[in-house]
Amino acid sequence: MNEQAYRQLVQQAYHSVKAGDVQSLLNSLAEDVHWQLPEMENVPFAGTWRGREQVGQFFSTVAQTQDVIEYEPEDSIAQGDKVVVLGRFSQRVKSTGRISASAWAHV
Repeated sequence: MNEQAYRQLVQQAYHSVKAGDVQSLLNSLAEDVHWQLPEMENVPFAGTWRGREQVGQFFSTVAQTQDVIEYEPEDSIAQGDKVVVLGRFSQRVKSTGRISASAWAHV
């Protein structure tokens, strides 16, 4: 695949997440996907998730613990077989009602 094809694949994955279609996202991932979110205290979905099944559990845990207010991929940069996506995110933690927002970068 070329850089444009990788970028389109990643953009479709983000579209699936925004649409709540986690199954389409999972289907687009390699069977041996390695999904990682830095360890954070009191964040049950932080850590490393391996394989499609565990990534599905990641999204299930996210849905159980927070309500997404905004999830917006804003820009993507492709070089070779790597794509970096920049965006912003805000969510409400279900257990506390607290709202937090952040900018993010995914590779």
